Amino acid sequence: MLALTQRSAYESPIIEPGRNAVEEIATEIRRLALEAGRAIIAIYESDDFGTREKDDASPVTEADLAADDIIAAGLAAAFPDIPVVTEERAESQEGPAPDRFFLVDPLDGTKEFVQRRGDFTVNIALIEEGRPRLGIVLAPARQRLWRSLAEGGAEEEALDDLVHPVPDSARPITVREAEAEALVVVASKSHGNKATEDYIKRYAPKESRNAGSSLKFCLVAAGEADFYPRLGRTMEWDTAAGHAVLLAAGGDVRTLEHLRPLAYGKPGWENPHFIAYGAGVPVEEA
Repeated sequence: MLALTQRSAYESPIIEPGRNAVEEIATEIRRLALEAGRAIIAIYESDDFGTREKDDASPVTEADLAADDIIAAGLAAAFPDIPVVTEERAESQEGPAPDRFFLVDPLDGTKEFVQRRGDFTVNIALIEEGRPRLGIVLAPARQRLWRSLAEGGAEEEALDDLVHPVPDSARPITVREAEAEALVVVASKSHGNKATEDYIKRYAPKESRNAGSSLKFCLVAAGEADFYPRLGRTMEWDTAAGHAVLLAAGGDVRTLEHLRPLAYGKPGWENPHFIAYGAGVPVEEA
């Protein structure tokens, strides 16, 4: 057991003169996430999602593709010197990862979207030297937005039903200090398995909550849960934005083998099993 009461400080890479300022990037990815969220909700409220299966048998809808077009085009126009890696463009995933790039999942939780269960998100992250530098997670059907801030820290904003920010709703968020006798775990709504259940039992949590997509990272970041273990397959674009928000809120994400920081830009873009957690959680290897 490794009692990790506070995440290791992450020193972000120094931005070289002439490179895009982090403040500018934070502003633009917020704008693009909101625009993509509005496109997604318009399709969500229609009668036909245009659903089809990808090569791996996972679903993709017109909403995935519309959001991807908005985000990829917007990032390329605003920051042409920063590559974009996105789930929906296989060509963007080819070759070694650059030192600095955007990592995008335009619609995480497509199964939740298709089943009209609401737990789907827009995810945009900036990765530097294998670590999440900035991230934004927008849940349009839940009318919530979480993001890390350029100056440090994290915040949540409320949205209206047209996916516009509610004025003066932004508030800072931080992880909470876990209580051993009152731990709250959040787990996958659609991808549970026995390995995850067995791991969770070690902690004897007082309460277990289910959530879809990257919402789980944000619930920990906002102090609504203490930890989120994942002993199942995920890809880097599934986790990067939520990981960035959680880091900024004072939490961390570690691999369940050797408890190493979860890194990005790995060959194949697949994550190992991991645990995301707030303060005071006694993290154990799987």
